Amino acid sequence: MANRHTIILMQTSQNRATRTFMDYDSISQAMDEVIYCCASPGICGLYERKLKELNPAMRNITYDIADLYNFMDGLADLSALVYDHSIQAYLPYDRQWIKQRTFRHLEKLAH
Repeated sequence: MANRHTIILMQTSQNRATRTFMDYDSISQAMDEVIYCCASPGICGLYERKLKELNPAMRNITYDIADLYNFMDGLADLSALVYDHSIQAYLPYDRQWIKQRTFRHLEKLAH
């Protein structure tokens, strides 16, 4: 699944104005961003900002995969579109798929 353009679609609340998207050159890059959120306001970055809002005095904030999953579950909408070269179209994936891919990506990074 390398080099498959991936678009993450997200809506943070019931307000339709909170709809946004982030696009990446590969699934792996999208999952990196979900986990690390270095360059753009990805899922994890939104979560980290929320944690900092709730805990302004804490310098270092830690969380685990279950916390990130809970945050993902709290979003009004979360899905992905992944380009499939064989059919020249984007295939849709749901929140559960993103959570599974995030976990698998973390497992790879740990080894």
